[in-house]
Amino acid sequence: MESRRPFYFLIMLLIIAGVSASLHRHLEFNVPLFPGKQLDIWLIDAKVNFQSEGGAAEATLSLPTDPGFQVLVENATSLGYGLTIQEKKAGVRHAIWSIREAEGPQQLYYKVTLISTGNNRLVATDIPATPGTVNWPNSMKSVAEQLVAQAYNRSANNLSLARELSRILSNPSRDQNVALLLSSYSPDKLFEMLLHTAKIPARIVKGLSLEDQRRGQTLIPLVEVYHEQEWHLFDPEAGTEGRPDHLLLWERNGHSVLDVIGGHNSKVTFSMLQQTGSALATSVELMMNYKPMAFSLYQLPLEEQSLFKGILLIPVGVLVVVFLRIMIGIKTSGTFMPVLIALSFIQTTLLVGLIGFLLIVAVGLVIRSYLSHLHLLLVSRISAVVIVVIGIIVLFTLLSYKFGLSAGLTITFFPMIILAWTIERMSILWEEQGAKEVMVQGGGSLIVATISYLAMSDDWVQHWVFNFLGIHLVILALVLLMGQYTGYRFLELIRFNPMKKD
Repeated sequence: MESRRPFYFLIMLLIIAGVSASLHRHLEFNVPLFPGKQLDIWLIDAKVNFQSEGGAAEATLSLPTDPGFQVLVENATSLGYGLTIQEKKAGVRHAIWSIREAEGPQQLYYKVTLISTGNNRLVATDIPATPGTVNWPNSMKSVAEQLVAQAYNRSANNLSLARELSRILSNPSRDQNVALLLSSYSPDKLFEMLLHTAKIPARIVKGLSLEDQRRGQTLIPLVEVYHEQEWHLFDPEAGTEGRPDHLLLWERNGHSVLDVIGGHNSKVTFSMLQQTGSALATSVELMMNYKPMAFSLYQLPLEEQSLFKGILLIPVGVLVVVFLRIMIGIKTSGTFMPVLIALSFIQTTLLVGLIGFLLIVAVGLVIRSYLSHLHLLLVSRISAVVIVVIGIIVLFTLLSYKFGLSAGLTITFFPMIILAWTIERMSILWEEQGAKEVMVQGGGSLIVATISYLAMSDDWVQHWVFNFLGIHLVILALVLLMGQYTGYRFLELIRFNPMKKD
């Protein structure tokens, strides 16, 4: 007896491949699992102002480097200036404006559109070097070392030591030693120096608090503390740890945010606006802009995309047909005719489609019964039925237009050849097995077509089959699995149920 193991291995392989491909599309390209998902989009304008000293000028602005946000679109504008966006190393980017002659006040603009990635962890790409010796003034050195020793005794590791120092600096009832240090250093700079004294890697970063419809905002200083291959964010002035909501880390590499050569009184201010956009449209734009090799149907022209949106629904209808015929036992006129009829229902709507289908088949059967008395050859008879079906569709379309029934105009979406063959098969079935069998198979075809339509017209299904192509491997596996079923169908169990009682 042939082993079934290779078959079940194939089924498992198809399911794993399909699910893995779908999850990869979701995780790597941020394609939403469900249709209609919305996300926040932030539009940020950075305005650079400085006073030119006359002659050549160059301004360098650090650009945002935050794993919690993805750059969707960015551009920089300023009349007469040359512009270069430079990336010195991974995660370190600058916009550089330059001009030969500049006079008076200057304004430069950088605009960026960002979306949240949901990744709030600040994973370190490399291990930072151990800080060197901090040069404290003689009057403050012993005070600083005393604070570090006090926090060290109350901590268990680098992170808890940073928490203790943050608590000491932000305590409203701070002692004279802390007040002395704060009189000479800002909270963020003092916090960094104390951590370096304790040989803990730390750095000052600049963040932008995102708030809708705010203008003239400046960056706020925060401190990142390294611990176990991850950076932890602290606000030493407030004494808080962790990343606040809607915080964009603009500069994280220890560089100045803005450098100006050939000018003075420079500053940068930020304005921001929050919008809501489609998560799917945003992920598609990201794939097109930053991952051109991503395999996606959105790379095709719109006409082909529209075509595939219909074609990729067919496997769903096929799955429904296989389940209803093999597992339930519903008889249909033709194997996959209900799937094509269901596709027509998507264009016509269900009620109009059912009425149109019944009218065309009923009139076609009447005419076909007359053609059977002419004793025509099969090819001529089928050709005549096709022409008759076309005539019926044209007639019904004209009548719908005359009576103002716009829904009836969609009847042209029915597959004419399939309708002709359906009429031919039902007519032969009527002659050979009677009207009852015609009603059984015709009614079964409509039931299967209706269920297929309900499955294929569902928004979630349409979203999955087009955006997650791996789902078709899962459908193939289910079809193959049901193809191995040889037991009783559900309707047969109902039919044989009286024998069980006897």
